[in-house]
Amino acid sequence: MGQRARDSAPHRVLPPAPAKIRILETADRLFYDEGIRSVGIDRLISESGVTKATFYKHYGSKDRLILDYITGRHEHFVAFVNDLLAANESSEDAIRALVDRIVSTIESPGFRGCPFINAAIEFTDVRHPVRELVLVHRDWYAGIVADLFKGAGHPLPGDAGDEFILARDGAMMGGYVGDSIAAVTALQRIAERILADSHR
Repeated sequence: MGQRARDSAPHRVLPPAPAKIRILETADRLFYDEGIRSVGIDRLISESGVTKATFYKHYGSKDRLILDYITGRHEHFVAFVNDLLAANESSEDAIRALVDRIVSTIESPGFRGCPFINAAIEFTDVRHPVRELVLVHRDWYAGIVADLFKGAGHPLPGDAGDEFILARDGAMMGGYVGDSIAAVTALQRIAERILADSHR
């Protein structure tokens, strides 16, 4: 009885150590701004303001930190989408709010493309854990968008979601390497056309 009570008692989850948070925040900034492979451990340690021993205590290797970076980006976007869904009563409003977020991201200072696409480009082996995490994110994203188009009444929500994701990817890439105004305008136009198909 006593053993069962101990096993069922809730465990207190401790918050991450400040040093670990600093390392991850530094990695998030540098990996996105400069590329994952171009940033070395010594640079991460120096800009995080931690010792080498502290770095290895929390992460053990750069590979583990990279996975936490990708996971953190995914969790941040999941939280945003959850807030977006809670703030918009209709699926159409949620889709337009999502487009607005993509547009504001592309137009923000320091934008250099989609962090997930960037990571996939750097890790060419489709079996690499980074690619697997990117695929998990994209599958989740595609599912969310398809559900939104289903809620909006689109007759082929899966196809609509695929088209939207492709337009989003193009806007993110085009907004970084080319004309950002043309990129976001094209995304908005495509999103409205897909939504219009929901009412036919």
